[in-house]
This record gives sequence, C-alpha cells and structure tokens, in this order.
Amino acid sequence: MTEKELSELTDKELLQEAKQMKYNSIFVSVVIGMFTGIAIYGVVINNRGLGFLLFFILIPSFFIYKLFNNSEHDKALKEVLKERNLK
Repeated sequence: MTEKELSELTDKELLQEAKQMKYNSIFVSVVIGMFTGIAIYGVVINNRGLGFLLFFILIPSFFIYKLFNNSEHDKALKEVLKERNLK
C-alpha cells in the first residue's frame, strides 16, 4: 500500500492496519527468538557446529525478517496515524 492509499482508509481501517503491523513484529520476534534458542541448543548441547547454525537458523531467520518487515509501509502508516492523531 502506498501513502496515498493509506490516506484514503478510514480511521478504523488505519487502526486495524496498525494492529496488524504490531502483530507481525511480535510474531517475527517470537520466531527469531525460537530460532535463537534452537541455535544455542544445537551448537552448545549437541555440538552440531557452525554449519548447523548458519544453514538452519540464520538463513531462515533472515528470510522471515524480510518477509514480515515492510519498513516503508510501516513508516507511511505511522505518518498517516500521526496526521490524524490516532494511536
């Protein structure tokens, strides 16, 4: 969504978008935290090594972060919310 499309939304729809943005950030944080726990377990406890860490943890974490991170959309949404004095 562009900023123009965001400005055409109603206040209720904007708040719904903000709620979805917050949910996405929490989801990504939880998944990356789980991957970090798996990485620590795999490297320290099972002595799997750094290949395990790189292939099964860091690469999927990066793709999940990129999938859910819409920084341009988030910035535009925050600007429109600020213009309308919504939280």
